[in-house]
Amino acid sequence: MTHDEISQTESIELSQDDLVGALEAILMITDVPVSLVALATALEHPVNVIRDAVLALRDDYDGVSSGKPRGFELREVGGGWRIFVRQDFDWAVKMFIANENPTKLSQAALETLAVIAYKQPISRGQVASIRAVNVDSVVRTLLNRGLITELYTDSETGAVNFGTTDLMLELLGINTLDELPQISPYLPDANSNFDE
Repeated sequence: MTHDEISQTESIELSQDDLVGALEAILMITDVPVSLVALATALEHPVNVIRDAVLALRDDYDGVSSGKPRGFELREVGGGWRIFVRQDFDWAVKMFIANENPTKLSQAALETLAVIAYKQPISRGQVASIRAVNVDSVVRTLLNRGLITELYTDSETGAVNFGTTDLMLELLGINTLDELPQISPYLPDANSNFDE
């Protein structure tokens, strides 16, 4: 069916195989998670049918029926579905891009992002107090990269409070902040002797 034929019909009748193929094509070209509702709207199918097809794709990629998982996987992150490299094959992708010079976050930016992620909403001054350094330029970098956002301005102090974005969740491969690892195991015990 050509694009013209599709645009002339009110509803697209797809077989199950064609529906799965259409979903796969959409998921392959997106660089952000796509919600089930967006997929259902685009393909003019009920959400429950799309959900079943997406779960079938995920199972296929995970090797549920064949026993052999693919080099990529379909994950639900940031309120939608997206294809990712399977963690077992991260090494291959790293080798492939070894000659590239990807822009990485500095240690200061990573530390600032962690403080914001765990303490949000939090002001720049509070982050600076926790890190004991000026964080103005680091906060600007995180804002420019879309990893944090301004949530609101405190009416009493005028301080802007920051929080993380869906992009950060997506890059970490998690759905919510509740999935962040607990930091309590890495904190010193109250009875620890800090002089040792």
